[in-house]
This record gives sequence, C-alpha cells and structure tokens, in this order.
Amino acid sequence: MEFVLYLILGSVAGVLAGLFGVGGGLVIVPVLVFSFTLQGFAPEVLTHLAVGTSLATIVFTSINSILAHQRKGAVRWPLVLWMTFGIVVGAVLGSLTADAIQGPVLQKIIGVFAILMAIQMGFDIKPKASGDVPGKPGLSIAGVVIGWASAIFGIGGGSLTVPFLSWRSVPMQQAVATSAACGLPIAIAGALSFMMVGWHNEQLPPLSFGFVYLPAMVGIAVTSMFFARYGANLAHRLSPKMLKRLFALLLLVVGINFLI
Repeated sequence: MEFVLYLILGSVAGVLAGLFGVGGGLVIVPVLVFSFTLQGFAPEVLTHLAVGTSLATIVFTSINSILAHQRKGAVRWPLVLWMTFGIVVGAVLGSLTADAIQGPVLQKIIGVFAILMAIQMGFDIKPKASGDVPGKPGLSIAGVVIGWASAIFGIGGGSLTVPFLSWRSVPMQQAVATSAACGLPIAIAGALSFMMVGWHNEQLPPLSFGFVYLPAMVGIAVTSMFFARYGANLAHRLSPKMLKRLFALLLLVVGINFLI
C-alpha cells in the first residue's frame, strides 16, 4: 500500500515541478515525513531519511529537465561547470550538517524554509539584476552555499540558484535551464553523502541505503519523470500568477505544520 502512496507522491511532485519550475523536493520531503511517521519509523531518523530520499529522486527528475532545456540550447554549461565544483563540496557539508541536527529540529528548519519560499512565491519577490556573472571563484563559492542549503532541505536548488543567476544578470530562461543542470550534481552529491552518513545507523528500516529509503525512491522516481512533462504542458494553459499563489499557500501550510 505504501508503494502506491509513493507513486502518487511522485506524480504530484512531477506535476508541481513542471508547473512551477521548482524541484519536487519542496513537496516530497514533507509528505515523506508524514508517511514515515505513519509507518512507525524511528523519529530520530525519519526526517533525515525523507531528505536523503528526496535528493535521490531528484537525480532522476533532473535528467529529464536537463534534456528538455538542452534541446532549446538554454543551458550555460561553463556556469554549471564552475558552480559544480562548489556544489559537490557544499552538498557533502550539508549532509554532515543535517546529520548533526536532531530530527525534530531539522523539521523546524525545513518548516521555516518552506514559509520563506511561500512568501517569495506568493508575493513574486525577485532580485533585481545587479552586475555581471561572477568569475570562476565566485561561481564556486556560490555553489558551496547552494549545495550546502539544498542538501539540508532535500531540494534540487532551483529556488536558490535561479534567484542568484537572475541577480547576476543571467536572462531568466537561461537561469532556469542552468539551475536545472546544477540540480543533478546537487542531487548526486547530496544523495551519496546521505547514504554514507547514515550507513551504520541501526534505527533505519529495512531496504534503506543509509538515509535513502529504496521503495520510496523507486516509486517517486517512476511517476515524477513522466508527470513532469504533463506539468510543463499544463503550465502553458493556466494562469502562472494564480498557480504560484496556490503553491505558496500549500508551502505555507506545510511550513506551519512543521513548526507546530
């Protein structure tokens, strides 16, 4: 029965990712926390398990997204390359940071982040373009920060990378495409790190590879890859402003729920 839930979660996350241009992690992590709680997983590890599993699923969804953007020639690969150096370091540091935080505290941190993202999307707050793209060291430093935060929250980094690139005068279409490409190294480095830091934890349920729960990863990955395309097509037919406000409301509810 739980595998059916993961298939449904994957389809919802995929549609939302296609609709709003955000990684499904913002949806996957809260629902997995709720699911793992109902399944009786140990409270000390279930939040870390949700974050690690979310990152593992993003490996699969980001590949689809990269291919779609690459066909339009919108990915700026030199930026991806230099940001990736920092992203890998940041994702490893992020997993170690998350591992050092107790599960309930980590939930509250994710709740605050969800509320901040709700405010940003609800009021459509965007940074004004300021200056040119930074040099190679600057891109790598930005990658460290983005990779670190993304690993803690279990996201592909789009909600952080897109505003950063837009702020540095990268056109929005290229910022979204380049962010999608950066999501792959974030997900790979983050998922592998969560696997390693949780490998010897005795409180994990069966079929866990460290802090990655295999049944959830497979179920979500299978449907999210397909439904992301559906969400992208649907986005062209519906009002983007209304959709963003509805998603912001969802994130607000999720964030408040995590805090209380």
